[in-house]
Amino acid sequence: MMKSRPWALRAAGLAAAAGIALAAPALPTTAAPGGADVPQHVQSSQQAGQKPAQQNVPADLPGGKTVVGQTSPIHDPALIVADDGTWYVYSTGLVNRENGGTIQIWSSRDQGTTWGYTGTVWDKIPAWIDEHFAGGELPGNLWAPEITEHNGTYYLYYSASRFGGNNSLTALATNTTLDPNDPDYEWVDQGLVVSSPATGLDPANPGKTFNAIDAGIVEDTDGTPYMAIGSFWYGIFLVPIEWPSGKPVADWQSKTVNIADRFMPGNPVEAPYITRHGGYYYLFVSFDSCCRGGDSTYKVAVGRSTSVKGPYLDKEGRDMFGGGGSVVLDSHGAVTGPGGQSVFGDYLAFHYYDGSNQDLPYFPTLGLQKIDWVDGWPEFDQTVELPAVLKQPKATVSATSASVTATASGTPGPVAVWEISSDGGASWQRAGIQPVTKRTDEGTYRSTLELPAGDGIRQDLLVRAVFQNAHGKAATDTAAVPPVHGKGSAGNPAR
Repeated sequence: MMKSRPWALRAAGLAAAAGIALAAPALPTTAAPGGADVPQHVQSSQQAGQKPAQQNVPADLPGGKTVVGQTSPIHDPALIVADDGTWYVYSTGLVNRENGGTIQIWSSRDQGTTWGYTGTVWDKIPAWIDEHFAGGELPGNLWAPEITEHNGTYYLYYSASRFGGNNSLTALATNTTLDPNDPDYEWVDQGLVVSSPATGLDPANPGKTFNAIDAGIVEDTDGTPYMAIGSFWYGIFLVPIEWPSGKPVADWQSKTVNIADRFMPGNPVEAPYITRHGGYYYLFVSFDSCCRGGDSTYKVAVGRSTSVKGPYLDKEGRDMFGGGGSVVLDSHGAVTGPGGQSVFGDYLAFHYYDGSNQDLPYFPTLGLQKIDWVDGWPEFDQTVELPAVLKQPKATVSATSASVTATASGTPGPVAVWEISSDGGASWQRAGIQPVTKRTDEGTYRSTLELPAGDGIRQDLLVRAVFQNAHGKAATDTAAVPPVHGKGSAGNPAR
């Protein structure tokens, strides 16, 4: 049987066809949305190594959440929100050990809207993993992370395998902080958690085993932790683990439960994630085929149970151990093959293959949806409405500042990314300070770029907004911003 890992093997083929390379130099070294080449008067504290202040971001409505910034290549995103409000996503590493091949980290400081690349967990894959796979092909990257917190410690689970087989392992690293700038920041490798093929899972079927990738951690109402795991083969299993080690309990094989199996050729089910809501546990899985670009058939299915050990039944009462599972998120619009999901709070994080990206078509991209819980079931808005500009930008200038407002429609709600040109439109640069795009009472989306004078806007600027959602983009007309010199510099514009 085949499993759908790693994405980068197929993505590398797409990259080669497009004349690009999935290499470390293509990735930025910081998460700052702005850049050193942005004009000084639109620079922000996001540069120079400073953390940008949290903005007053409106609460999300249920449905698709538009994400902007650096959102690709992200595969198998594991979402967590730190105590300081920073959102983090951990994702599969780059193929062929490019950039070390280890788990990648992405972060957002505006409640999951604007994302930046933060780095990797380690510079290289731990040596003991190569020893585990000695005598054959070594893993080219680490896969399918899971991140969870318990009693002040962060537990990062990750997988290594060979494509096409179930000679796989899931391992663990721990940290006391997620902030790379914290002096205590260090991911400490805790070694092996579980490997496959595994034996002793079913006395009546000695050959039953699982593929030891795609871990997802859940606690029951008593605080007892479990690890859902599995990809193809005999499906999804629930392994009892224990704190503080984060590893399986003694004699875990005899206590492991097979909670999902499609009982069909290939058994295409993987990426389990269990979350509690109300009086139920919800098992999210990915059905069908990942990692085929525009031909991917991945989709998200779910079942629920009053016990963490199952049985997990879908909306029609079918057991997921036996072919059940209600599909709740499928391809729509430019979103192809959504899956590889995780859940944090009421947010589902997933990857998809972006059909709207003209530069990197059908590359793995971060997707977010705020879950709409309806009658005890998770629902996801799959409405497709391309962004459309409703109000073109026009500058309003005072003695000390300038502001430009534009409005658009679209579903998911579009986010405006403002761009600035100082050379008459020959080149455009992203503004260093990106304002919040707010939903109006009329259901449209408005964004206002503020340009404080500071040391003075000494030349005519052109600005424009690019409204974007998961399905496409719409650029506004350009607006001219006259010079604004501000107090103390108005009489000396050449200063």
